[in-house]
Amino acid sequence: MKYNVIGYFLSEGFRNVFKNKKSTFSCLGVMCATMLIFGFFFTIGRNINNIINKLEEQQGMQVFMYPEATQDQIDKLREDLNNIEGINTVEFVSKEEGYNTIKKRFGKNAKAIEGYDLDFFEVSYIVTLTDLSLNNQVYDAISKLENVKEIQNKSDTVETLSNIGNTVQIVTFVMFVILILISLFIISNTIKLTVHARRKEISIMKYVGATNGFIRAPFMIEGIIIGLFSGILSIIVVGGGYNYIATQLAQSETWQKLAIDLLSFGDMLWQIILVYMLLGVGIGIVGSSISMKKYLDV
Repeated sequence: MKYNVIGYFLSEGFRNVFKNKKSTFSCLGVMCATMLIFGFFFTIGRNINNIINKLEEQQGMQVFMYPEATQDQIDKLREDLNNIEGINTVEFVSKEEGYNTIKKRFGKNAKAIEGYDLDFFEVSYIVTLTDLSLNNQVYDAISKLENVKEIQNKSDTVETLSNIGNTVQIVTFVMFVILILISLFIISNTIKLTVHARRKEISIMKYVGATNGFIRAPFMIEGIIIGLFSGILSIIVVGGGYNYIATQLAQSETWQKLAIDLLSFGDMLWQIILVYMLLGVGIGIVGSSISMKKYLDV
């Protein structure tokens, strides 16, 4: 008996979907459009966050020591830096490397420093952070260490990267909320048309003792079906569009010069599937409940 009831709910749900073709297709179209917008922002947001995370691994500060620093003092500073919470990597820069770096920066004017002895240059450590938000905390900790002459800190770059990451997360969340509200409105109104057309049938079912849950179930399944189909179509379109754009960008000379790797769609697929399926089922259930409230007096 239980399986017969489930079969009845499913058959009625599918019947409602195909019976109201115009409203169903319009609902599918608008829901797909809103899901595509969300998918667009989601994939961009994930890639921006991925780029920021990679930049976080590269960003940090350079800690210079006094030119007369001994090898023991150099080794001691490395040990102290590794013990500071928030530091990811510590890379030693010798006097020769420092000299070559400055020489490259001078470019055509490199002859201006050729007369300087290597002892004029300082050894240093380049440290990267585990989290850009710890920049000030790490800076303060390093400044208290012995034999530290100067700390070059790209605080403006760090702050900009953090702000970009926060903005992307906020925009993605706002788009997610807007998507839910729009989809709820669309699917509830679509199912409301179906409920209105069958209001007499619903009244008869109530008179013969059918519970609100029994009456509501087929319409909830209708909403879930529309939501799931919208999600599946959106995943196919978003995946195809993303792979095409990513391929075109990867082949462009400008993008290759930037040396930025985009995430593959497979890296984001399961997250998109989870979000779309939860949206489809959730919006179908909530939208159906809203549309039937008037007729079931709940």
